[in-house]
Amino acid sequence: MGRLSRVASWSVASSICVLLWILWPYYLFEAHSGTLPLSPFGWHSVPEQAPATQELLDTRFERAGKLAMTSLIAHRAEMGAPALSAAVAVDSKVVWRGAVGWADIKSKRAVDVETLFRIGSTSKAITATALAQLVQDGALNLDAPIGNYLQPMPNPQWHAITARQLASHMAGIPNYGDNRDWLGLYQTIKLDKHYPDVRKALSLFDGSPLLHQPGSQFEYSSLGTVLLGAVMSAAAGKSYRQIISDRVLAPSEMTGTRVAPMYHEDGSNLARFYLNRNGRIREWRPVDLSHRLPGGGFVSTPTDLARMGARWLDDAYVSASTRAVFWKPQTLNDGSVNAQNYALGWRWREWTVDGVGLARNANHGGVSRGAQCWLLVFPDFQLSIAFAINTRTDEFHQFGALYEPLLRAFVDTYQQSSGASLDAPQGATILSKQK
Repeated sequence: MGRLSRVASWSVASSICVLLWILWPYYLFEAHSGTLPLSPFGWHSVPEQAPATQELLDTRFERAGKLAMTSLIAHRAEMGAPALSAAVAVDSKVVWRGAVGWADIKSKRAVDVETLFRIGSTSKAITATALAQLVQDGALNLDAPIGNYLQPMPNPQWHAITARQLASHMAGIPNYGDNRDWLGLYQTIKLDKHYPDVRKALSLFDGSPLLHQPGSQFEYSSLGTVLLGAVMSAAAGKSYRQIISDRVLAPSEMTGTRVAPMYHEDGSNLARFYLNRNGRIREWRPVDLSHRLPGGGFVSTPTDLARMGARWLDDAYVSASTRAVFWKPQTLNDGSVNAQNYALGWRWREWTVDGVGLARNANHGGVSRGAQCWLLVFPDFQLSIAFAINTRTDEFHQFGALYEPLLRAFVDTYQQSSGASLDAPQGATILSKQK
């Protein structure tokens, strides 16, 4: 009986260990989401004093740059973020960029204007930029069934969905929490597997049924954008990553943008990413975001994103007719505009901003593991703004409110100098490095 008792005890202990091993990723997911407690060890305070730097790349905007830097410093302190970085492009060129705070608290590595941040769903604007290129070339029809391109079709329910419906979140593809492909759902919680090809990432949700008839409802879905990336790959006859490199990164000189790495690489100018609880921070757990690359898996810099935004205002890159299609809020089958005014890979908004007036814009924000990002393009002012932090705020607006002072500062100068030649003398100047 003693031997049987020991075997039974070993069996129970082994079962408990296996169960804990299976549940551990779920605990980490919930703990980092704030619903379960984390260890009291490993927390840090964000230093009140932080290094800051800015670069003026067009001397017409010297005053605007100073105002922007003042806003950057104040906004980072107000949020309690380790680092905040921003860039502004006007008339197709980045004219100013700045950064304040710490890319790595522990090593006291200061953030700079080339520091990389996870950009979350701002990745969808990158995907939309490549999609616009394929549509312009005639390689992909927005309203053709994706079954015309993607073969074999992993889920028969997907065949009649269109790229337009995927790009506007009206296809009925579930988002992470609605995914009923249970093994895939578990993997999106575990976040430890690398997917070198976006088509392989379809296995995470190809067993989940559609939430509704395509076109009948709006349901925001990053997984739908992953499917869109696979359709683009099939239509172009090359990998999604190669499409992005050839059609977006190279033309826009986005030298820093790439797939988010799971682990921090020695010598990399990648920010560390932090959980923020009541003014205390700790580093976010390592995660592999390659499975969601088209919808949320890139790292980039505000400079790169502002450059890409500026390219959308260049008719030689995105024609006026294509821009009108991609920035038009999409309608459901019943003819009503979707609830978020979502266009194709962009949200279209028309705000009244103090000191500016009507500020029509195409934008996309992003929330990722320990990071937030926002890219806004204002066609009436030939201006694009991008900024990012390496933590998360309770409400996106706490972070996003920075767009208003940046917009005011640069629109004022733009309006004063809008009659000047675009070839006016320009130069790169380091205005300040503040400690």
